[in-house]
Amino acid sequence: MKPIAEQLANYKSVHLDSRNMISHFIGIPLIVWAITVLLSLTSFQAELGSSQISYTPAMVLFAVSLLYYAKLHLKLAAGMLVYILLNLYLASFAASAENAFSLAIAVFVLGWILQFIGHIYEKAKPAFFDDIMGLIIGPIFLMAELYFALGFEQKLEQQVSAMAKEKRQLINNKR
Repeated sequence: MKPIAEQLANYKSVHLDSRNMISHFIGIPLIVWAITVLLSLTSFQAELGSSQISYTPAMVLFAVSLLYYAKLHLKLAAGMLVYILLNLYLASFAASAENAFSLAIAVFVLGWILQFIGHIYEKAKPAFFDDIMGLIIGPIFLMAELYFALGFEQKLEQQVSAMAKEKRQLINNKR
């Protein structure tokens, strides 16, 4: 597993344009929410002692994602936990709507359109084209950027920014 600074730098190297960043701060949450709704349309029951608990595939996906994020960076994972819980809560309302599937698909498509528009401004292909992990890193990248904007994790920000600029220079030199 690559260290968090390297993974964030790889992602940031193709997310340096402010318009692309804005499109990602809107598009990624839309995509994550839509996936959460889709994965919340089905639930399963399990016995826990004398109680029955209900869980969804979305809960399982996020539990695994949180474990991965916690291995990468515990403080960023704490922020992701708050985001994930809010996302699960909001998606639970949409998942119970009659048109939940159609709504989630529409939001999913909109999120991806915004992503690709952002990369037109960036003049660089999306991170996941070269490394599928970009799909998992995108949400924690946004959390890291939020932390950085709030003045947290300054040392990590300096590492990520320096590495990202170097990586971007290599990308530009290949053109």
